[in-house]
Amino acid sequence: MNTLVKTFAAAALIAVSTFAMAAEGPGAKATKANVNLSTADFALAHYVVVTTEGESAGVEQLFAENFSQKIQASNAQNHRSSEVVKLLKKQKKEKLNCTVSTDIIEESADYMVAKVTLKFENFTKTDLVTLERAGNNWKVFKSINSYK
Repeated sequence: MNTLVKTFAAAALIAVSTFAMAAEGPGAKATKANVNLSTADFALAHYVVVTTEGESAGVEQLFAENFSQKIQASNAQNHRSSEVVKLLKKQKKEKLNCTVSTDIIEESADYMVAKVTLKFENFTKTDLVTLERAGNNWKVFKSINSYK
């Protein structure tokens, strides 16, 4: 329950920062956004917003340089950080029509494994996400996707 409260708090924090950036308007100076990834919960919440709601702020800092994504399907695919970041930037502001739930599978002071479930009308995507502390921030190191 405590983790759920932290996740909602992190999502609210991300939403507020997003609205603040949007309030600056199109004439604002273009700089890279610095997103708060100081806790695993903040990083997980930002990962969910980036992958499901088209948020592009802080995408580069969210993924570790040696990030890997594996998609388990009839034709298994592997992707590196640069490929995933490029795709997510293309999907800026595109919101997925799905219901999202997150479950923390395992957590310690330096890593977290979470299950992110996206329920669409005709299928479900399950994403096992591994986050690790990298200095003062948390980063996504691995993502394994499967579909039903």
